[in-house]
Amino acid sequence: MEVVIVQDAAAGGELIARTIADLLRRKRDALLGVATGSTPLPVYQALTAKVRAGEVDASGARIAQLDEYVGLPAGHPESYRSVVLREVVEPLGLTEGAFIGPDGAAEDVQAACEAYDRALAEAGGVDLQLLGIGTDGHIGFNEPCSSLASRTRIKTLTRQTRADNARFFDSPDEVPHHVITQGIGTILEARHLVLLATGEGKAEAVAQTVEGPVAAVVPASALQLHPHATVVVDEAAASKLKLADYFRATYAAKPDWQGI
Repeated sequence: MEVVIVQDAAAGGELIARTIADLLRRKRDALLGVATGSTPLPVYQALTAKVRAGEVDASGARIAQLDEYVGLPAGHPESYRSVVLREVVEPLGLTEGAFIGPDGAAEDVQAACEAYDRALAEAGGVDLQLLGIGTDGHIGFNEPCSSLASRTRIKTLTRQTRADNARFFDSPDEVPHHVITQGIGTILEARHLVLLATGEGKAEAVAQTVEGPVAAVVPASALQLHPHATVVVDEAAASKLKLADYFRATYAAKPDWQGI
């Protein structure tokens, strides 16, 4: 696992956007796994700026969804499909045909989960999966004590996660209780995992993820098992890392050709 400490969220967004741009130059039809929420927005904004400036051609890119609420009406503005289309697909100049996501409105949710795992495999697998992290260490909606071998499935949200997401809804009561999420086992199949964390509120989760043991109680710690995982954190999110100076030194000495 590589840990990169940056000054702020904007610097993290720019670093990851450069990495995605480099991937798209190597593989025009790369499948990009995207996360929702406020944390990854600087990544999407920086990547969109590069596309509009002609620095990279994203027209062949494909976009894969990490998770989806269960039971929201089709087209609900806070369904993750709507969010990804609004924040990623449309700004990059792509169409819905470039988008792969689970069906949160399906009558048979379990079948929808299995179908999404198959769809990812049939698409050739995710080339780069962008992840956020919850204050309790969850990735996707794999809450604490999720199986580290889990596949795409339905999950019940914790009270804390529903409270964290309430800011996107008119009322906390409107936050769904269930989601479809890629399982940790599914996430670990991506070729490159990039986790972005910003703010002091994520500092304890980041420390447990990077320096703690691999444990289901901190789902993000499973990134330690991946052969190409990168954790990008701002100074605030890095504030509880015991090895922060080491991480800074190793990144400063890294050859440019290695990328992240």
